[in-house]
Amino acid sequence: MASSNLLVIMSDEHQARALGCAGHPLVQTPNLDALAARGMRFTDAYTPSPICVPARASFASGRYVHVNRLWDNAMPYTGEPRGWGHALQGAGVPVESIGKLHYRSDEDPAGFDVEHIPMQVAGGVGMVWASIRHEDERVTPSSRMLGEYIGPGHSKYTDYDTRVTERTAQWFRERAASGDERPWCLYVGLVAPHFPLVVPREYFDLYPLDQLPDPKLHPSSGYERHPWVEKQNANMDSEAQFQDTQERLRAIAAYYGLCTWLDHNIGQIISALDAAGLGEETTVIYTSDHGDNVGARGLWGKSNLYQESVSVPLIMAGPDIASGTCDTPVSLLDISATIPAHFGVDFRGDGRPLPQIAAGPADPDRPILSEYHAAGAVSGAFMLRKGRWKLNTYIGFAPELFDLHADPEETTDLATDPAHAETLAMMQAELRQIVDPEAADAQAFADQAEMIARYGGREKALRLGAPAATPPPEL
Repeated sequence: MASSNLLVIMSDEHQARALGCAGHPLVQTPNLDALAARGMRFTDAYTPSPICVPARASFASGRYVHVNRLWDNAMPYTGEPRGWGHALQGAGVPVESIGKLHYRSDEDPAGFDVEHIPMQVAGGVGMVWASIRHEDERVTPSSRMLGEYIGPGHSKYTDYDTRVTERTAQWFRERAASGDERPWCLYVGLVAPHFPLVVPREYFDLYPLDQLPDPKLHPSSGYERHPWVEKQNANMDSEAQFQDTQERLRAIAAYYGLCTWLDHNIGQIISALDAAGLGEETTVIYTSDHGDNVGARGLWGKSNLYQESVSVPLIMAGPDIASGTCDTPVSLLDISATIPAHFGVDFRGDGRPLPQIAAGPADPDRPILSEYHAAGAVSGAFMLRKGRWKLNTYIGFAPELFDLHADPEETTDLATDPAHAETLAMMQAELRQIVDPEAADAQAFADQAEMIARYGGREKALRLGAPAATPPPEL
């Protein structure tokens, strides 16, 4: 690959389907659509974990969650295992960040020469209370996850995204004027469309409440959630906390509005890149750390293995990137491999460079793993995607098996169907080629218990970190 600059933009909680170029009937994302039109959109991309901190730690290191042993939102990345940023630094490639990282601390050697206005976990420890996962011990937070107010307006997150966007434009101008001709890597972290579900009025009004779709597989229609999912959701049941039907509709409109607000900021960033004269020599990657359920199955936020939660958008465009789509399954770990490969730097992780995947023959059977050991989970959960099949394994609970070709909405669980017993066994064997689920589950609980003990026990641990969404840095 030619040694051009590399701009990596990661949002937070952007559902893969919530893109115009992905065929969403309502969500307006003209800038991301334009980026996809001139580049490669990966149609089947996944997070290594459907919650912020473990997903970002795996992205930083290029390794699976069970390899990192950074299981939840109280186990942030500190620079170990060393990742793609360290590889670039070792090769003398300038590498900086602007915006949300969700690592431990600004002082940690996390692989950036400079971290501009970074957003890290609260207090350097994060959501310690959510590491207490045994069903008879876990704690239900007192505040509502989605925010006390839902609807049009401004929040600390939208203000922070504005500041990140402005700082990125300034960085481009400074870089262009610096005289330094070395190819560079810049990571930009935006927060939208992460809750609180508050968005500037002009974006909220794009989605009239009377035009929003009915909820998918809502329990009120007779749908019964999987027992593991029911227990996980019960820890923070956002659906049960809406004031009325109108507030629920406002939540959907605000989420869609935040997707368009995100798209607006990405448009500003790309325009600033071009204005600085850097556009033609810069490759751009856009993705998100995980998705959001947006009310499907009566669920909000992330934290489960369904497509709304584990699937992410992924677009790559640049001087040497062909235009089109790639249907081979990929994950954020493949971006981790792509970044050093872009500069010809050696790096070993659990992914492969995206251009290699896109240039090769389509590989629908490429296995992809996602796993969850965090807030509300009474046991570990593991997703394996391979070909048309998707297996959700829950320790101590029955598995789920879906045929995503015939049933992309995951409406029919085939795990108990005798006609699919052979497929179920094959998928379970494939999962064990990557991870021993029971061993990883036991290790997660042991590591979390050790952490709680290190903080002085349960009562002291409950007073640490943020009660819900991480606050942004003071601007």
